[in-house]
Amino acid sequence: MLQADSFGFTEETSRAGSFTEVDLKIPFENKQLDAVCSVPDKPLTYGVILTHGAGGDMNGPHLVSLAAHLASHGLLCLRFTCKGLNINYRTRAYASVLEFLKSSTEYKLTGVFLAGRSMGSRAAASLISRVGLGQEGDFIQGLICLSYPLHRPKQERKLRDEDLFLIQDPVLFVSGSADGMCKKTLLEKVTSKMRAPSKIYWVENANHVMAVKGRATNDILMEINKEVFSWIQEIVNVDTE
Repeated sequence: MLQADSFGFTEETSRAGSFTEVDLKIPFENKQLDAVCSVPDKPLTYGVILTHGAGGDMNGPHLVSLAAHLASHGLLCLRFTCKGLNINYRTRAYASVLEFLKSSTEYKLTGVFLAGRSMGSRAAASLISRVGLGQEGDFIQGLICLSYPLHRPKQERKLRDEDLFLIQDPVLFVSGSADGMCKKTLLEKVTSKMRAPSKIYWVENANHVMAVKGRATNDILMEINKEVFSWIQEIVNVDTE
């Protein structure tokens, strides 16, 4: 059992290979957000905050798999649940999680990457676009967008790109080439206009939920996990020993 820090949450730990999973309750407005922190069994330097899309929760297979992969390679990964379809609400919740991790006396990090799947990536993008270059901006190292919903299905003229143009930190997009909510040519056009350094990794023939006919889910998840970690290594020095 780990000690609670100044936020007063309780933690329960379970062993999982080369990292420990810690259950958290993170204060947000008049409630608490459920979260799980995957903590490597080594000194901490960098972390990743990860959240889900419009449906599901932090226990979705994409998030659980990515968190385990990152933690087993030396990166703390905090994933959290925030129910709700209002993007401003989701962004405020994300800001509370960021402040929690930044202020934590238990997990002292040099910096974090903001990440999310689908609507969760919109919330992360919205937050990072507002932070700027102040103290919190220095703490944030980059943005990871899994299946970024650039537009609604068959509504390609109404793009959700405003926040993307305001971001200055490095951005990784991981999207399926057959995603009905992120047409390939449109995302490529948007990234060409972004001020932030960006990279797109296309999962061939994958749809919005990263499913590919004829491919095993675990194979796809591992492909994504490896790409995300490889990109993070390009941005910061991660001790994998």
